Amino acid sequence: MEAVSLSLRAVTKPGDVVVLESPTYFGLLQAVENLGLRALEVPTDATTGMDLEHLQLAIRKNRIAAVLAVPSFNNPLGSCMPAENRQQLVDLLGQHNIPLIEDDIYGDLPFPPGKRPRTAKSFDRNGLVLLCGSISKTLAPGWRVGWVVPGERYRDKIEQLKTSSTIATAVPPQLAVAEFFRDGGFDRHLRHMRHSFASQVQRIAEAVSESFPPNIRVSRPQGGFVLWIELPLSVDAMKLHTHALARGISIAPGALFSARPMQFANFIRLSCGMPWSPKIEQALSTLGRLVKQLSRSD
Repeated sequence: MEAVSLSLRAVTKPGDVVVLESPTYFGLLQAVENLGLRALEVPTDATTGMDLEHLQLAIRKNRIAAVLAVPSFNNPLGSCMPAENRQQLVDLLGQHNIPLIEDDIYGDLPFPPGKRPRTAKSFDRNGLVLLCGSISKTLAPGWRVGWVVPGERYRDKIEQLKTSSTIATAVPPQLAVAEFFRDGGFDRHLRHMRHSFASQVQRIAEAVSESFPPNIRVSRPQGGFVLWIELPLSVDAMKLHTHALARGISIAPGALFSARPMQFANFIRLSCGMPWSPKIEQALSTLGRLVKQLSRSD
């Protein structure tokens, strides 16, 4: 998240408008808000990512300072923008001299036999894409090791901001990660993670379909480890969250993934990062029962 924050600070000033996907990860919304920026949300398809026609319209109507997007396996949708769309996105922003902050935190997690998606940065010819990455979703969240590839245009600014904020990141974790990358351990680890996450996502999606009411919609991501679930309109996801939490079950209500009031009020996100277990099976059964109760009560 530090890489994203540094990138935002490098290309914006308080009061500027930043475009984000809708829905988008609440941590990104918080980063935008904490810097005094204004979030402008653009509809995002569950399969192909940010709607470029809506983005073009937003650019015409607003003075956009930057676009912040997660093209590969967006959280919470799990969408993955096709390569041709990434090219179009970079070209569109290049025409208007708008920087793109590309959060590639899930890019290493396509489900087999899928291949790692090309980054938007790989299409960049104008130095407008700042590519952010991290090992927090693939290896060691607690180590807080990440990076930003800003290109020549923003390199000096990023270095200046990093020095003035945290000066430096702890060296031993960085050296350990670098060695793990170099000896091939990371690639072997990723192959295992991809198979594990694919299996876990599929199994939880199947359990949701069995336990929840029939009139729901479940995302079908091709990578990452989250599911986005549309519940019946009568179900208030915040109430569901409260009831679930009282039973020791953690879910993320859809309202967290938008800055607009009441948006995604009947959606929830489930994390599939933990291995399948009887405890998870029981939690999903309980959650399905709660959804049915809330659906009937209204």
